[in-house]
Amino acid sequence: MTISHRFIETNGIRMHLAEAGSGPTVLLCHGFPECWYSWRHQLEALAAAGYRAIAPDMRGYGQTDKPDAIDQYTLLHLTGDMVGLLDAIGTDQAVVVGHDWGAPVAWRCALFRPDRFRAVVGLSVPFQVRGPNRPSTVMPRTEKQRFYQLYSRRRALPRQNSKKTSTTQSRRHCSPYLAMRRLKILRRSRCFLVRGVGLMGSLQPNHCRRGSRTVTSNFTLKSSSAPALEEV
Repeated sequence: MTISHRFIETNGIRMHLAEAGSGPTVLLCHGFPECWYSWRHQLEALAAAGYRAIAPDMRGYGQTDKPDAIDQYTLLHLTGDMVGLLDAIGTDQAVVVGHDWGAPVAWRCALFRPDRFRAVVGLSVPFQVRGPNRPSTVMPRTEKQRFYQLYSRRRALPRQNSKKTSTTQSRRHCSPYLAMRRLKILRRSRCFLVRGVGLMGSLQPNHCRRGSRTVTSNFTLKSSSAPALEEV
């Protein structure tokens, strides 16, 4: 089954789509730090089953436009992108599938526009209402480690860490496919980064261990559900 690619205009941005098959539309929303490529196998399987499968590069990822302003990435913007996508391809309704950060988008698509999204498949992230606290204020951290999303919020750090690598290595580290493969290791390590080492350094074997261990050998999680760390 052939996967085709094209660009559309939606909600004020230019969006890249990968699609395959024909029939009822299934919209696939990827998570962080991924792109349409995460759904390459599902695109072919859904097409073979008689569906029109579409996997966009979400706003800010891959070949889709990346607005500079932070306030252009709200869930209203992201769900608006999906509604505009359906308009652009001439489809009235779709089943929406979301994984990781794509899951909150999928849930809100059905919540805000049930007339356009008739069913939801949420992978890895259940539906959650907005809480009283900013998410970044409750993310776990210690003197030596911090949650990976806290690292990503500091724009200067990736550039500082990349100074130690050659131009070729930097380009290789920026590959979304390589990042996805490496972050599978990071996820097994509870998504903690070592302070002073940075993203790529934390993904090296000497900082990353499987199972219940975190990214350094001096700390372990109290339990699979507790974010606090203790020294061992």
